[in-house]
Amino acid sequence: MDIRLRIEQALEAAVSVGETQEAPPGLAAAIRYAVFPAGHRIRPRILLGVAAACGDDDPGVSDAAAAAIELLHCASLAHDDLPAFDGASTRRGKPSLHRAYGEPLAVLTGDALIVMAFETLAREAASRPERLAPLVAAVGRAVGTPGGICAGQAWEGEAKIDLTAYQRAKTGALFAGAAAAGAIAAGRPGDPWMAFGNGLGQAYQVADDICDLIADPEVIGKPVGQDQAHARPNAARELGLDGAKKWLGELMRRAIASIPDCPGRDGLCEMVMAEGGKILPKGAVRHAA
Repeated sequence: MDIRLRIEQALEAAVSVGETQEAPPGLAAAIRYAVFPAGHRIRPRILLGVAAACGDDDPGVSDAAAAAIELLHCASLAHDDLPAFDGASTRRGKPSLHRAYGEPLAVLTGDALIVMAFETLAREAASRPERLAPLVAAVGRAVGTPGGICAGQAWEGEAKIDLTAYQRAKTGALFAGAAAAGAIAAGRPGDPWMAFGNGLGQAYQVADDICDLIADPEVIGKPVGQDQAHARPNAARELGLDGAKKWLGELMRRAIASIPDCPGRDGLCEMVMAEGGKILPKGAVRHAA
């Protein structure tokens, strides 16, 4: 089955569990709005790519892990866009969640998506109890503290920020969690995959920094200039546009080189190289900085 279809089916199954008569209609609608229609789904695609490279002997487990990772990503977007953080008016080419449903429901939706992610893992991976605990640990480490996406968001409030540490937590952590979870879901150790995920996440953060500086918001589906508006570090501003592009290429090369030996290594390398060619959306750049 196509990876994208697997991801959408797993997400639909996870979201549908909460759409019962007992659920508050507004919250149920806001959850669906936050998850669908599809964004890039790059994190669950990386997870399933790693699982496939490692054998993917139980697709039900890897699908659950992929859904969990994407639900957590959607939760982070719901919270990031709030006025307390970015105050973003659009996301994925439509009004951001708090603009569409109000701030209280946006906060609750983000919270509910976090819980839903772990519920999905617990429910769908119960058939492999020896994999469930390390999956929960890997995914939890990616979103919490000291080095998960919550910590990455918190770094933005510090007076002095180390760019590498900030990007590793803000973006790299969830990629690292996705890579590790993909291996664990397929019965392999997750730790050897952390460097690959971190490197890939840092590359995507640099690409996001470039887009935030020079992209057309109509193309990328969200506001630009957010880093400067909120006094956040930005690789494209600090390194210059050419320097950031060179660093982006180097990070992609390092990530590919760090892929551990596994049965499907060559196929995964090809997948990552193909994704790397699309890391800056076609037509996104509107001018040079």
